[in-house]
Amino acid sequence: MRAIINGAIVLPDRCREHSALLFDEKIVSIMPMSELPEGIETIDAEGGFVIPGLIDMHIHGYLGEDASDGKFEGIRTMAEGVAKNGVTSFLPTTMTVSYPELRAAFDQIRRAMAESAKPSWKGAVVLGVNAEGPFICPAKKGAQAGENIKPGDAAFLKENLDVIRVFTIAPEMPGNMDCIREMAGKVLISMGHTSANYDQAHAAIEAGVRHVTHLFNAQTGLLHRDPGVVGAALTDERVSAELIADTFHVSAHLFPLVAKMKEDKLVLITDCTRAGGLADGEYTLGGQPIFVKGIECRLANGTIAGSVLKLNEAVRNLLENTSLPVWDAVNAASLNPARRIGVAERKGSLEPGKDADIAICDRAFNVRRTIRGGETIYTA
Repeated sequence: MRAIINGAIVLPDRCREHSALLFDEKIVSIMPMSELPEGIETIDAEGGFVIPGLIDMHIHGYLGEDASDGKFEGIRTMAEGVAKNGVTSFLPTTMTVSYPELRAAFDQIRRAMAESAKPSWKGAVVLGVNAEGPFICPAKKGAQAGENIKPGDAAFLKENLDVIRVFTIAPEMPGNMDCIREMAGKVLISMGHTSANYDQAHAAIEAGVRHVTHLFNAQTGLLHRDPGVVGAALTDERVSAELIADTFHVSAHLFPLVAKMKEDKLVLITDCTRAGGLADGEYTLGGQPIFVKGIECRLANGTIAGSVLKLNEAVRNLLENTSLPVWDAVNAASLNPARRIGVAERKGSLEPGKDADIAICDRAFNVRRTIRGGETIYTA
């Protein structure tokens, strides 16, 4: 057993100072420093934050790899790379590619799920797949490949329910409401890449949609006579909403509004591409060339195409642009996604009995150490 000392321990509803976090492969307890047993091995947080390991439930790629490539070693590279950002669990996210490509990607993600559960795995745990498409609207496809768009296919989803944790669908497209009804309660259904108006979005929520893919992006916006998908997402308490908090996809001026309206249903994501962690230049996303400059990723025609955001940076950006307390900003990248994908009983917060998935950051949320299942997988 070890203890983390000299840090502000970020719990779901407060920060605990002058205390030690004890852990082995699980969180054991949090106790005042004065009660820490003698002789126990300690890790010095050096005045920083001790936070739960972050959970990225929407990330396409990192360090040159992409979940849609169908490569096991690519998933491993992603897992080891995102650990440097305080991420201890993630959902590799596929694009609107062909069924053979999706099945190949799912097979390798299945393998990574099994392998990442072992102590020998050196990166973040793979919890399943986020299937962003192919059941989307051509008019709102964004950087997705239009030739691979398909109508909602419950049979295909059921065939892969052992690995799919969330999928994106455009409810207004023919047949897609039937798919939503058939899959309701079986998996997290996300509305996105959609031209749905408010009434169609509300009907989809009534039918079983409980999540919205990257709020504001590739969906109908908030208008005073038709509040659109954004209006439905913001006003319905049943629905959680993803936010790419890189200050480019969504203006930072909107962060306070979204945070206030969604509260514990706000989920920070990266939507990161294979360009994540690499230099500016030309890469690919879903088989299409993308061009990266700074925080911007675009297709040749200027269409926004994912991000190079790191999840710890998303937490920092949310904090800097809202009046949220630290714990609420951290929850948005840990406990909130854990709840949405059904793993909150073991992940997402620093509570006794949960997996010892921990990140130590400085006060600017630069990651200094990442611990998964009690083992250090990254040190700065």
